[in-house]
Amino acid sequence: MKLDRITVNPQISMGQPTIRGTRFTVAFILKLLASGMDIPAILNAYPELEEEDIRQSLMYGAWLATEQTRPIPWEAQES
Repeated sequence: MKLDRITVNPQISMGQPTIRGTRFTVAFILKLLASGMDIPAILNAYPELEEEDIRQSLMYGAWLATEQTRPIPWEAQES
């Protein structure tokens, strides 16, 4: 998996994964897609981005989703 456009720098966006050192976070791109924007609409709204930036954001999100997690037991709080 090639993710050469995703960078992490503690000095940019509090160390969140960003696109090529910009302040566009992967999370921001994924939220735009989740809200219903398609790739052409995102590129039109944010001309600094390229289609490959968006595709790699999706790949990064998919990679994170495949990580093994442990469920945290949920306990109801008493009022």
